[in-house]
Order: sequence, then C-alpha cells, then structure tokens
Amino acid sequence: MLIELPIIQDMGTSFPRRRESRASSRLDPRLRGDDDVGGSVVSYENINNLLKFLLCCTAALLFGCAGNPFRAHHVEPGTPRAAVIARLGQPSQVVPLATGERLQYSLQPFGQYAWMVDLDATGKVLRSRQVLTAAEFHRIEAGKWTRGDVEREFGRPAGIDRVASWNGPIMTYRWNDGSDMFYWVYLDERNIVQRAHPGMEFVNAPERD
Repeated sequence: MLIELPIIQDMGTSFPRRRESRASSRLDPRLRGDDDVGGSVVSYENINNLLKFLLCCTAALLFGCAGNPFRAHHVEPGTPRAAVIARLGQPSQVVPLATGERLQYSLQPFGQYAWMVDLDATGKVLRSRQVLTAAEFHRIEAGKWTRGDVEREFGRPAGIDRVASWNGPIMTYRWNDGSDMFYWVYLDERNIVQRAHPGMEFVNAPERD
C-alpha cells in the first residue's frame, strides 16, 4: 500500500530530491530495488527501513567508540572454562566441536567483532581469536560450506536478507578492515554457500557521478 505525502515547503522552497548513489546500490544487495524515498511517494516499507537504518547508525557509533572489547582480554591456552566466563561473561552461543566446544562472543548485529574461544574435552582453552577478518572470511568455500558451517566459524550474522536478484538468503556480517565493511554470504535454497564477498558499508561508499 502506498500513501501520498505532500512535498513539504518552507519559505517557498521544497526539499531537493535525493541524488541516486550508484555505488551504494551496487555494493549493498539490500538496497537493490525500485525504492524511491526521495520523491513525494513513500511506502510504509521505506519508512520502516529508514528507521532501522537510523537505529543501526546510532548503535554502530556507540560500538565504534568502544572498539574491540576483547582486545584486552586475551585468553591463554589452558585457561579453565569457568575462568573464561568469569572474565568475558556468558557467551552469545556455545557450539559443539569434535574436540570439545566453542564459546562464541559476537557483537553482531551492530558491532564489528566476534571472538571464538575453543575448549578441549576437559574444558580447557585450546585457542582464542577474533574471526571477523579478511583472512578468516577467505576460508569460506563455495559449494561446500553450509549456513551451519558459516555460523559455527563466525557466529550468527548481523542479518539475513533476500533480494529479487538472488534465489536464496543472504547472510550479512559487519566487520572492520580499516574502514566499516560488510561481508555477504549468498546461500541457495538448501542453505549451501554459492558465493561470498566483502563490500563497504553504504554510508561510507564514495559518491560517483
């Protein structure tokens, strides 16, 4: 359903139409479509998306100021499980592994870091690392990895979306590689990875004429 909103005028001057950002629509699959938020016709969906965007920006600024909260909490191998939780708090997810279990500490959907703490069968730390990095994302294998594999290695994504140009869900991770970034993982209807690639957050994508 579309509602007609009048052009708001102040002192005889109307608000200008938003300039199309081809870079942003190309980089972020969630922006593709025929939305027209710059004209006088605005859909409820566009208003809802705008509110979500403003909320994300506010939260991202707060998390950005904090940086990576786990940087000062390096967990040494051999640390008992109870000591890890005492230092880092309850994990966002606990994932079973062949060698034990993995404690996931993820700041998604608004943060840009996810820390994995792997424990052996006795509950002692084997290793810990921050996984939302280019090197870690490059491990994803199209045609082999499933959605479960991705979530085991990187935690739950910031969001899962669908677009008209892709027949399947798209997982979105927020991360930082010197600038604010997205990483998109495209799944087919069987939840098998078909492609994956990075892109800039559209709020920082350069304008192109």
